[in-house]
Amino acid sequence: MCRWLAYSGTPLILEEVLYRPKHSLIDQSLHARMGVETTNGDGFGIGWYATHARTPAVFHDVGPAWSNRNLQEIAGHVRAPLFFAHVRASTGTAVQQTNCHPFRHDRWMWMHNGAIAGFHLLRRSLLLGVDPALFSSIEGTTDSEAMFYLALTFGLDEDPPGAVARMVGFVERVADQHGVPAPMQMTIAVADGERTWVFRYASEGTPRSLYFSRRVDDLRALHPDTDFLKDVSDETRLVVSEPLGDLPGAWNEVPANTYGVVEPGRDLLDEFRPQLP
Repeated sequence: MCRWLAYSGTPLILEEVLYRPKHSLIDQSLHARMGVETTNGDGFGIGWYATHARTPAVFHDVGPAWSNRNLQEIAGHVRAPLFFAHVRASTGTAVQQTNCHPFRHDRWMWMHNGAIAGFHLLRRSLLLGVDPALFSSIEGTTDSEAMFYLALTFGLDEDPPGAVARMVGFVERVADQHGVPAPMQMTIAVADGERTWVFRYASEGTPRSLYFSRRVDDLRALHPDTDFLKDVSDETRLVVSEPLGDLPGAWNEVPANTYGVVEPGRDLLDEFRPQLP
């Protein structure tokens, strides 16, 4: 499938997270431990919010992340308080820039690991559910982007958890109408520049792996000699497909069929249930 990370907190040079940890996302692009595939080399993308801009910047390429000099150059010079990064293993759609995550629409960023089972059978019916005013903004051919535009259609601007729940409910209903069982397998991150929402869900069975970092003050107590922890605020958080290192006690698994919110002043984990739109 794919591997991804979402960072929120003290503005940070991207390479601190993308390259420097022992099991960084760049390492995971070649040596994933918890994914369906070990190698995630079918393109990559990063997206970040600059302090002066309302909408995020994105950079995509179709080659593997581990050998991309432009990615390393950008990561060494861009500092941001909220950023996404994603390395892709295609589930059947083309390897092209428009299929690379994160996807962007206005102030929103979206990335996904997983798949809609039988997407080639469901694609037309799913895309007919997208608001006609949004349809022309779809650039690629992935199930992930279709999910994003369905969530936008079902109210992402006003109610992100509800919009994602309605998106999943719609996908499951369409799949049932086409005789496709247990269609949804997903971990999702979506952000508006101030907050990040994450979701871990499967229609059946165990969802793909997802972890969040512990509170920084707890980590400082556990690992007082770790330099990185001295320079970030207590509200700094990472959500990742798999842990970036082996610091004991640093990572908590996001429970199955759960969503979370990371925002200044509070974090939240709650049950995720699909809804019919």
